[in-house]
Amino acid sequence: QVQLQESAPGLVKPSQTLSLTCTVSGVSMTMDDYYWTWIRQPPEKGLETIGYIAYDGRTYYNPSLKSRISISSDTSKSQFTLQLDSATPEDTARYYCVLGTGHPDLNFGSWGQGTQVTVSS
Repeated sequence: QVQLQESAPGLVKPSQTLSLTCTVSGVSMTMDDYYWTWIRQPPEKGLETIGYIAYDGRTYYNPSLKSRISISSDTSKSQFTLQLDSATPEDTARYYCVLGTGHPDLNFGSWGQGTQVTVSS
């Protein structure tokens, strides 16, 4: 059974870099057709896909965030990481790490519990 667990600081100051890590258990991160995805939900808004790193290391970034984000993985630790630069209060959201399969129309079948991140001075 796949399990995902996010870790992140709860509070980040504006202009700082936000870093989140997802630890994966129960499956190899290099399984074919696995897309390790970050999704967020700002308060009172819908879900937004931030991007993913694929089983083979390819990455996809949401065009609206592309200039500020980077997703990487360390398969030896079964972890993948999101870095978001120049954080603003608009980046306040609950952040989820998610396993997607069935590219290109990804099915997000396994979710972490999410972690709340607030950007505020």
